[in-house]
Amino acid sequence: HVQLQESGGGLVQVGGSLTLSCTASEIIFSINPMAWYRQAPGKQRELVASITGRGNINYGDFVRGRFTISRDNAKNTVYLQMTGLRPEDTATYYCHALAQPLVWGQGTQVTVSS
Repeated sequence: HVQLQESGGGLVQVGGSLTLSCTASEIIFSINPMAWYRQAPGKQRELVASITGRGNINYGDFVRGRFTISRDNAKNTVYLQMTGLRPEDTATYYCHALAQPLVWGQGTQVTVSS
């Protein structure tokens, strides 16, 4: 069964915004800090942002105030609001349950056109 389901990717112009959503099964969401990673073609997967159940947040250095991670515990959903998008943000974005190494979403594509 699908444990993490992402949505919200798409094509956006430079400077635009997107919000990604990841809905998890209740058992996964309740015991895990959640994170967004991304992977561009030919590059390693990198952490975008993470959030614990108590709301402690960590961002990748490249975010620099442009992205916001949040979670709605009642909906078992974690969000990634992205603003000021740049071509270098083009990647497949993955949701991940941090305490479950094998639990990843299928990925959602974000493409930023110049």
